[in-house]
Amino acid sequence: MSRHLSLAPLSEVSSTSFSKIRLIATDMDGTLTRRGKFTPALLQALEDLAAADIKVLIVTGRSAGWVSGLSSLMPVAGGMAENGGLYFPPGNQKPVVLTPIPDLIQHRQHLAKAFENLQTKFPQIQESADNRFRVTDWTFDVAGLREDELQTLDNLCQQMGWGFTYSNVQCHIKPQGQDKAVGLLQVLREYLPQYSSEQIVTVGDSPNDESLFNRDYFPVSVGVANVLEYVNQLKYQPAYITTAAEGEGFCELSSYILKSLHISS
Repeated sequence: MSRHLSLAPLSEVSSTSFSKIRLIATDMDGTLTRRGKFTPALLQALEDLAAADIKVLIVTGRSAGWVSGLSSLMPVAGGMAENGGLYFPPGNQKPVVLTPIPDLIQHRQHLAKAFENLQTKFPQIQESADNRFRVTDWTFDVAGLREDELQTLDNLCQQMGWGFTYSNVQCHIKPQGQDKAVGLLQVLREYLPQYSSEQIVTVGDSPNDESLFNRDYFPVSVGVANVLEYVNQLKYQPAYITTAAEGEGFCELSSYILKSLHISS
């Protein structure tokens, strides 16, 4: 029996379960986007949430360079880049490096060497276009890689002393212990201490979002419907799942939260 049958559809959950939500910590690619793009409906949902004083924090595997621009241009309360590696506070403030790196130049050299070692066994893998804008990790495109090959890449990275994860877009060679939950918990503790766990919902769709579904840390989590593609590979699964996929699923969640807020008031 498929494990995802235990996931509760968002449409069947009591609206009061989401009436306390004040912060949405969400993945971006495949969760806010639709076919790789932001839609007018998504931008309207973000505006509606902001108007209701519900903060949205982007928690993505995308590069520091990308998130620096996006977090300052979109109606969000900041963003986290590189799967918990960096935090960009709202208001164009200087980014906070969440993963301690004593020597950045040496760190990038070590990552490049790890990637070269992977290429000896997987010559087809290609460095991602945004890799040059990264600080803490190294990425290559996930397209064309099978599940068993991804597991082999994970094992090889572990043998070299690195962590590994992947999304629907990229594979990441990263410092061990760096993940979205670790980074988010640090940001919540140091920069957003006013939010309790029951006021936060985490949202995602891919294996690199898995730690956001750990109910020991985040009791309220949601997967957009396309997470079903990966759900049997996840150690931690979302508490709830949307009917719609990708950005439309996020909009579904947004509407549900705003409705719950209205009912509770």
